[in-house]
Amino acid sequence: MAINVNTVYQTVLSILNKEQRGYLTPAEFNKVGAQVQLEVFEKYFEDLNQQLRVPQADADYSDRIMNLDEKLAIFKTFGDATYNTISTPGLAYFTLPTTDAYGADVDFYRLGTVTHIDDRGNQIELQRLSRTDFYNIERSPLTKATKSFPTYLYENRGNINVPNTPINNHIQNILYVNPTSITSNIKVDYIRKPVPPIWGFSTGTVGQYIFDDNFFDITTGLGSRDFELHESEQTNVILRILAYSGIIIEDPNIIQVASQQVQGKEANKNGKASS
Repeated sequence: MAINVNTVYQTVLSILNKEQRGYLTPAEFNKVGAQVQLEVFEKYFEDLNQQLRVPQADADYSDRIMNLDEKLAIFKTFGDATYNTISTPGLAYFTLPTTDAYGADVDFYRLGTVTHIDDRGNQIELQRLSRTDFYNIERSPLTKATKSFPTYLYENRGNINVPNTPINNHIQNILYVNPTSITSNIKVDYIRKPVPPIWGFSTGTVGQYIFDDNFFDITTGLGSRDFELHESEQTNVILRILAYSGIIIEDPNIIQVASQQVQGKEANKNGKASS
């Protein structure tokens, strides 16, 4: 379940008003809210890496991993990679999806599993290799990739000139696949970035902001969109926004208090992880 964007904004305003600390406009809130959501999202991966270093004999290990996996579940998606032959001959590549399986635009974050559907309908997982290994194993008929044991190289590339698009179109996240006879049916599981929250509004007769609780419409730019983070992160999100609010209204006291509370929550979380 997502975190209600209006609940967060009204809570932040209430605390700022109670402490007479200033005001956060909707535009400021939306900007800060997006940054905070991304920070919390990226912290999941730091926490996951930390948990993977914990001895697996720990009785709570699987519960902590499961908890993080639950928080990341909404961001996991899949789609089809697109074959592209515009590069140097012999170096054709696949571009990763820009929309998920349901047609929604996505902002790619981390690559997961890459598979190929062969002529018989079998789903074969590709082995990811470093740049050196990807090219070196092709030098020997004994080690080179085959359709039964395909490989891929994942790289970020920029400034690739694509026909019928602006010059120097910045394309990132591409896959080189061996054997090169594979030119279609590459499926990709990946993690997308969270979509920014939006507190939408209309303006009242005396200039007040009136919350628009309609679902955000990307075509009109009207409506609101909740935070995509797990509901358990609501307090954390509020505290982090308050910290940024202190920066916006130049109040060092609220920065210190909010930051200390966030650090306290994370210390408690890490303490439980190591206990």
